[in-house]
Amino acid sequence: MKKLSFLLILTLFFATYSFSQTQFSIVSYNVENLFDCENDSLTNDDEYTPTGKRGWGYGKYKNKLARIAKTITAIGQGKPPIIVGLCEIENAKVLNDLVKYSPLKNFNYSFVHYDSPDRRGIDVGFLYQKNIFKPHFSRPIKVVFEFDSKGKTRDILHVAGTLLGKDTLHVFVCHFPSRLGGELESEHKRLNAASTLKNTVDSILSVNEKANIVIMGDFNDYPDNNSLKMVLGATDPISDIDSKKLYNLFYQYLDNPNIGTHKYAGEWGVLDHILVSGNLLNSENRWSLTREDAKIFAPDFLLEDDSKNFGKKPFRTYIGYRYNDGFSDHLPIFINITYRKDEF
Repeated sequence: MKKLSFLLILTLFFATYSFSQTQFSIVSYNVENLFDCENDSLTNDDEYTPTGKRGWGYGKYKNKLARIAKTITAIGQGKPPIIVGLCEIENAKVLNDLVKYSPLKNFNYSFVHYDSPDRRGIDVGFLYQKNIFKPHFSRPIKVVFEFDSKGKTRDILHVAGTLLGKDTLHVFVCHFPSRLGGELESEHKRLNAASTLKNTVDSILSVNEKANIVIMGDFNDYPDNNSLKMVLGATDPISDIDSKKLYNLFYQYLDNPNIGTHKYAGEWGVLDHILVSGNLLNSENRWSLTREDAKIFAPDFLLEDDSKNFGKKPFRTYIGYRYNDGFSDHLPIFINITYRKDEF
C-alpha cells in the first residue's frame, strides 16, 4: 500500500511538473511585399495596385493574406506563435486585415505598427498574442545615415512588454538596408543601422544587465558579416554565455549548402536572424531557450523546384513581374522558448 501511494505521488509530481513547463514560439518572417490594393500618393507603391504593372487586385491580396496566415499557423503546429515579427508590410491596414480577416482571426492577435520613411512604403510589423504578451511601450527607431541626410530606410521597431504578466521582454524588429548596388557598396548603410540598434540595446543592458532581449528580422547580411558580428557583437552561442552580450541563434546555419532563409544565384544563405541577450540562454531563467531551439521553417508547401540550379527554392509570390502565386522569397525562422513556472 505504501509503495502504491509513493508511486501515485511520484506520478502526480511529474504530471504537475510537465505542465509547469510550456514551449512558445517566436517567429520572424519577411513576407515579400505585402501591399494592399490602394494607391498611396506619398510612396512608390503604384505597381502594387489593380492598374499597376503587377495587376495587384483584391483577389491576389486576399490570397496573400491567407498564405501568410497558413504559414504562421503551421509553425505553431496548432498553437499560434506568441510573437511574430514581419518584414515588407505596407501599413497598418494589411496587419489589421491579417489579424481580423484572414484565418488568423481566431487566434487573438493584435499588432504594433508605425509608418516609416521607406520610399516604397514598406515597414516592419509586430503581431502578438494578447493573452500572453502585454505591450507597455513601443516606438520606431529612426535610422539616420550620417553620410546621406536624404537617405531613407525602414525604422527599427522596439516593443517592450510583459510575458504572462511577470517578465519584461524587449523585442526589436529590423529590416536592414538592401544589397542593391552590391554587397560592399551598400554595406555602410547596414553598418549604420546596426550601430543605431546597438546603441539602444546597450542602453537597456546598462540599466539591467539581465534584460531579456530578442532581435529579429531581415538583416540583408550573413552571420559573419560586419553588421552582425562586429557591430552588434552577435556570435554563436556555443560556450561562455554572458548576459550582457548578444548571440545569433542562426549562426549555426552559416555555409550550410542545403538550407538557408533565402536563395540567390543557386546558393542558400541566411539573411534572416534572431538574436537574443545572454540572459535568455540561462536555463535558470523563467523564460529560456537553447541554440537547438532555433529553426528555419521549410515545409514542402513553402518550396518549389529550382529548375535552373537544381534542388528547391522558396515558393515566392512573384518572379520578376510574373505572378507565381506563392508565399515569399524568404523562409520564416522561429525559436521555441520555454516558460518555466516557479511553483509546482
